Amino acid sequence: MKKLIYLISILFLASCSEDYLERGSLTQLAEGNFWQNEKDALLGINGVYEVLQDRVMYSGNLNGVAGIPQHDSFADNTFNNYKFEGPGNFVEGRADPAYGFFLSFWTSLYRGIARANVAIENIARIPDSNISASSRDALVAQAKFLRALFYFNLAVYFEDAPLITSTQTLEEAYVPKNSYEELRAFVISELRAAADALPVSYPPSQFGYATKGAALSLLARFELYNQNYGEVIRLTSEIMSLGYQLHPSYEQLFTEAGEQSKEIIFSVRFIQDQSNNGETFSSTFLGIPKVNVQPMPNLVNSYLCIDGLPISSSPLYNPQKRKENRDPRLSASIYFEGDIFVKYLDRPFRGNTATKFGLKKYVRDDQSADGIAPFSPGGQDFYVIRYADVLLMRAEALAESGQLSEVYPLLDQIRTRAGMPTVTDVNGTGLSQSELLNLVRLERRVELAFEGLRFMDVKRLGEVEAAYARAKADPVGPYNPQYRGRLSEVFAIPQSEIDANPNLVQNPVWN
Repeated sequence: MKKLIYLISILFLASCSEDYLERGSLTQLAEGNFWQNEKDALLGINGVYEVLQDRVMYSGNLNGVAGIPQHDSFADNTFNNYKFEGPGNFVEGRADPAYGFFLSFWTSLYRGIARANVAIENIARIPDSNISASSRDALVAQAKFLRALFYFNLAVYFEDAPLITSTQTLEEAYVPKNSYEELRAFVISELRAAADALPVSYPPSQFGYATKGAALSLLARFELYNQNYGEVIRLTSEIMSLGYQLHPSYEQLFTEAGEQSKEIIFSVRFIQDQSNNGETFSSTFLGIPKVNVQPMPNLVNSYLCIDGLPISSSPLYNPQKRKENRDPRLSASIYFEGDIFVKYLDRPFRGNTATKFGLKKYVRDDQSADGIAPFSPGGQDFYVIRYADVLLMRAEALAESGQLSEVYPLLDQIRTRAGMPTVTDVNGTGLSQSELLNLVRLERRVELAFEGLRFMDVKRLGEVEAAYARAKADPVGPYNPQYRGRLSEVFAIPQSEIDANPNLVQNPVWN
């Protein structure tokens, strides 16, 4: 699939572009002799997956518009030193509806929705003689899953946005926005339908296409976001029966060697070659680790010591040697001064970032077998959802529901894989609900750090202001987070879209 996903049909190449919104229609595409058989349908579906590889989506960047892998910088996990990329200026309060990042993200999401709408409508019209019923159902379900993923991001970040579920003519393009609740209902409905029709797995050559587990897991994430804990418990129970398991090595998981682990539920796939068609979220400079995304001191301090105690109470903690005797996920995720971060040059990190720490997780530390340098586009897949996240979603939902005894074995699985003592061994099994929830949320923060989920988590927990305060308290000289209430929690509808569409009005937060 890594190669298939680059085979975008002539239909999409001729009719979709980054600036298609300026033409007035979110979905209108040229007609031709495409969508005639199963091969056409697969190429069309690949065209929808391709949008996930946009820089502002999951490809990320080394020096340009920020992608979802960089979204921890909208909260307290990382500092976006290149503030023009998006998160830095947003957190410092310098974003308005004309901010280019908003338009880039919005445009990419609707480009994916447009392609999904075209695929869904046209695959349904392919003659029965040219496609099997099972293939038709699975391909339409994949398009519905992807469309739901795009709308999921619109709902979380923009909240109110147009809900477009069919192709449009230019005359139909001036659509009003829909409410968050309408987007929410649609995402849930789409994911349920997709889960019913998607297979549990594919042959190895097709690894990466959306599965039943992917649809159920994204639905569980959205239900957790909406605090529907009973449904999260039900969904995660079903997911846990599908054969996923934790990868034995946390550090190896976030390299190309871990891409097809049984822990991966859904990933955006990339391939590295000599052209510029790979991802850049794993790229780094040779003189400094990925300087545009720097781990924050408050995150470093949140990792426990190897005895399972926080640095404030563990006798093992040495503030002069902050990496020693700590949760192994810390050294697997973050470079400390003196660590070798470019192996083929034997180059140590000099501590020359604003935060004094360097990003290691997901970041390449060597040239490829073909001699491609770490600063060039790479081939690292980005994991949108993995099994550890499912276990943590379930643990949180159970804790919120008061089913405390069932939380411990879930946390213990995560801790054991990480090489840490279990919660049961360190804290016992008599914790209060609030104490257990704090441990779940801590575990979620360190386990999922740098995976683009932190802003979503603090927003759903009502902790964006607290996250800004933690970031502001860190000794990072050029950083001045400014919490502005809801302006710090919702993205603005791009001003150019408001100007072009008389029926589209701005989110009241930004009026």
